[in-house]
Amino acid sequence: MNRKQKAMLIMVLTACLWSLGGIFIKLISWSPFLIAGVRSLISGSIMAGYMRASKVKYKLNRYSLLAGIGLGFSATLFTIATKLTTAANAIVLQYTAPIFILILSAALFHQKMKRVEVGVVLVTMAGMVLFFFDQLSPGNILGNFIGILAGVFLALMFVMVGKGGDDDGTRMSGILNAHIIAMLIGIPVGLAMTVGSAGAGTPLGLEILYVVILGVFQLGIPYVLYGIASRDCPPLACSLIGMLEPMLNPVWVALFVGEVPGRFALVGAVIIIGTVTWWCVQESKTTKGIDDES
Repeated sequence: MNRKQKAMLIMVLTACLWSLGGIFIKLISWSPFLIAGVRSLISGSIMAGYMRASKVKYKLNRYSLLAGIGLGFSATLFTIATKLTTAANAIVLQYTAPIFILILSAALFHQKMKRVEVGVVLVTMAGMVLFFFDQLSPGNILGNFIGILAGVFLALMFVMVGKGGDDDGTRMSGILNAHIIAMLIGIPVGLAMTVGSAGAGTPLGLEILYVVILGVFQLGIPYVLYGIASRDCPPLACSLIGMLEPMLNPVWVALFVGEVPGRFALVGAVIIIGTVTWWCVQESKTTKGIDDES
């Protein structure tokens, strides 16, 4: 097995671990802010330890700071969305990030969108609309909007990392900054919201175990594995393998929590995942063609 194949297997494991988020967020009765904050405290400690062990220097610049804001807010908003709407809705709507990358690049850096890109955005938007046909309660509608907002902030992270160049220090520091931001916001706000309700229906010790699993196995170790895999796994392969997360997340929740998304949401999920996957493949072909010419 060569290095590329090993990297792709590591990326498969990474996506599978990422997909565990929905189960444990649903099982913990705490405020989503507290879940996100404590999870980031644990996973941020793992990232800091990895950076120190691998001698990756911490870099605080506008790219790592904005990337941290994007990922930190995205992780927190995703946790809130998972509590308010179905896990399937939350994760798939967050995965609309590539579409918002196009929109943010056009708005912030005046990059003109091609016709095919406009079409991709419109089709994906149509897929998003379908999510609002299944659950019409205020909580679910709000959760869907927050899931979309999580995708916007995730797109901000990708844009800033891209502008920062191929620099491990900036990329890893951005992830570490995200954990710090989520922790600083989530723990104080979450503690205030959780007082008096923590442990309702679930033993406190079990909930602490669940949040440790989130911090270590759902975010901490996977981000380290992603940093390792991305060295030898092509960006397209990482993107496509990463699509295992929005596909597996609802499956685990359906099996262990009993939550099943509605028909319209399933159709919307197929449209969004299919469109984003197709666009990633097309972008890879275009980039490869440019590289071959040069």
